Amino acid sequence: MSIKAEEKQLGKIFSDDFVFEIPAYQRPYAWTTEQTGELLDDLLNAVQSDGEADYFLGSIVLIKEESEPRAEVVDGQQRLTTLSILFCALRELIDDEDDRLELDSHIRARGRRLAGIEDRFRLTLRERDRDVFRRQVQQTGALQGFVESRETRPDSQLRLRENASHIWSGLRGLTPSLLSAFAGFLIRKCYLVVVSASDQESAYRIFAVMNDRGLNLSPTDILKAEVIGGIDAERRPIYTSEWESIEEDLGRDDFRDLFAHIRMIHVKSKARGNLTREFREGVLADISGCEFIDETLSPMAGAYRIVTRAACEDLERGNSINGHLSHLGRIDNFDWVPPAMAFFHRHATEPEALENFTRDLERLAYAMLILRWNINSRIGRYAGVVEEIESGADLWSSDSQLQLMEDEKALVQEAINGPIYLQRRVCMPVLLRLDTELAAGGATYEQKVVSVEHVLPQTPGDESEWLNWFPNEEERDAWTHRLANLVLLSRRKNAQAQNFDFERKKNEYFRRNGVATFAITSQVLDMAAWTPEVLEERQVELTACLASVWRL
Repeated sequence: MSIKAEEKQLGKIFSDDFVFEIPAYQRPYAWTTEQTGELLDDLLNAVQSDGEADYFLGSIVLIKEESEPRAEVVDGQQRLTTLSILFCALRELIDDEDDRLELDSHIRARGRRLAGIEDRFRLTLRERDRDVFRRQVQQTGALQGFVESRETRPDSQLRLRENASHIWSGLRGLTPSLLSAFAGFLIRKCYLVVVSASDQESAYRIFAVMNDRGLNLSPTDILKAEVIGGIDAERRPIYTSEWESIEEDLGRDDFRDLFAHIRMIHVKSKARGNLTREFREGVLADISGCEFIDETLSPMAGAYRIVTRAACEDLERGNSINGHLSHLGRIDNFDWVPPAMAFFHRHATEPEALENFTRDLERLAYAMLILRWNINSRIGRYAGVVEEIESGADLWSSDSQLQLMEDEKALVQEAINGPIYLQRRVCMPVLLRLDTELAAGGATYEQKVVSVEHVLPQTPGDESEWLNWFPNEEERDAWTHRLANLVLLSRRKNAQAQNFDFERKKNEYFRRNGVATFAITSQVLDMAAWTPEVLEERQVELTACLASVWRL
């Protein structure tokens, strides 16, 4: 076992000394034009301000035997790929033929056609992207066509094209002399620290504590290196493909959230520190990489996709299940996701049980939202639900953690009967939930903007009819922020319209193109007046509706 670190010029990095290979288990190429643009701008500024000063580009980590050029890239894929694109763009844009040939030598070692020896490229990407990178970026004369193409591609290949286009645009306006100076600066004055480890374990240990330039390693990237790297070489491509398919389907942010939720299901406590360490200790300690992917990651990803996207496809009960999941998705936290995932994982083929569970999970989640339970209290309660799911306990018994206790029901009723508007994170999801019920469960809204509006204004004008209906200021204040006085609008608030008298407010403010979008708002349009008596009756009806929905 040996570890060696050396500072090397890019001219030596992209030479016969190294044949870089991106292993199949690495994450896809993910740099955006933000990271690429920052790198290109920094390099151009450096060469134009002081082209003789050395420029440090960071570090890469390799698995490499000292006597062999083959180098497996453990950390540094993003940087090496982007620098390779930069060399390819310069080769295409520089006029001088000798300079073009020299740049080409940093992209590939030319073969000898008559001898049957093929070109050997300095960098080979993952199998999924290898051919596209070789044919459309590394091959002489191909890059401009790639930049100008509009073909639909997977995300990693889109990143290649977007970054190639960004580099192409940034270089094509430079003078011939500056292009040549820039190429020389890259080859002679730009350096990388190359950390080479002779064995996989040492390389991964280094990898786990390093970051790529401009794109921090996600905990899932580190875990991927450990999990996939521990699988035997014969099966590694299969599990790499499965891992990356899940990540591409969910997207990087959701993929990281998936791991956080899996950790919660296993550890059943609030995260205390580093996700990588806690996941390693709480989830991966006693299972192999293959078992983790087959029995945990893949099925849990399916459950996560359903519960977060309200995507249950059961023909009979799917609409009901997805309705409850959509309501859950409106609240201000995602602590409910782990118990939902755990239940869907175990009961995926039991639609009646899924419907009952999502109904009661919605009730529990909204109760904690309305009562403003803190994160520790929420996670403790949800951990209890997960434990019951795993033990096979009766989730519908009165003492289950999934069910509301009598005192909790009473507190929820008291809260929804009070000035709920003042609880800003509570008000909107509760009103949307109520509106769905008032629309007989058939309401689905896609408005990008939804706002909560008071019918009786918070500050009615001195000469308005509101003061005739509510002459008592104390009574007026008592009603202003309660459910009965609140409606939903599919637009932003209008400060001037908020204080209109009732009839004008209905016709000019609560309608859009002659129609009120929300059921709760449509009810107000049928009213001839808005008095304390109307509000009293309406408050009873609305709170009773919620009490029925949540079995309070």
